[in-house]
Amino acid sequence: MSVISAGPFPLMALLGLLAAFVAWLFARGLATPADGARSRVGAVVTDAFLLGVLGARLAHVLWHAGDYLPDPVSIIRLGDGGYSVAAGLAVAVAYAWWRTRRQAPRKPVMLGLAAGAALWAIGGMALFAVQRSTIALPDVVLHDLQGTAVPLSSRAGQPLVVNLWASWCGPCRREMPVLARAQAEHPQVGFVFANQGEDAAEIRLFLQEEQLTLGNILLDPESELMRQTGARALPTTLFFDADGRLRNAHMGELSRATLNARLRELQ
Repeated sequence: MSVISAGPFPLMALLGLLAAFVAWLFARGLATPADGARSRVGAVVTDAFLLGVLGARLAHVLWHAGDYLPDPVSIIRLGDGGYSVAAGLAVAVAYAWWRTRRQAPRKPVMLGLAAGAALWAIGGMALFAVQRSTIALPDVVLHDLQGTAVPLSSRAGQPLVVNLWASWCGPCRREMPVLARAQAEHPQVGFVFANQGEDAAEIRLFLQEEQLTLGNILLDPESELMRQTGARALPTTLFFDADGRLRNAHMGELSRATLNARLRELQ
């Protein structure tokens, strides 16, 4: 079973939605049915969740403003990741506290939010533990552009970023300059660009058209890395620590801000 995604959706995103639903359900269950209290409680929890997500995103963007300024559009790519959990919780609780001063019972709302937060925290830790225990650096042999066999395990011993990509993939093409720059700026981190299903001629043409200079481009013609890691879409970027254990995975286009944050976590 994949621990990176469920179909096209990251598991942490699905866990967040489940936690919001549990908070809503729990709060409504604690509220009395009189005078529409359950509807009001449910509405407050829903609004608190949405505002919490927004607050978490804004706090993260402000904290990493220097990384976002070169590409302001990346600020609104919510699927890119980058959320301050502490800020999101603070916004959600503050809103719920303010909103329940008159119009809705406070206790069911707060207990509902606490239940949702607990589920998210426990579920997140469980997913992280499963991820680290089940996904190690795959023991596969790929080939470079000259046809030389390269065992992926030969890249172990240092933090490693493995990018699964293809030249026909629009998001892959858009994120590649960001990855190329990071490879040049972080020599202490290994980067592997594992192309999925294309041949060397197609890759060379892409690099020439985009005027990109990349090191460690490897060919994965049978998409063995996708199969072994459970990745379901391109691009997918995998972050392994020096022990070869998966620390993080990102499905979709990476912004400079999110990539830098993941690299800081690896070092």
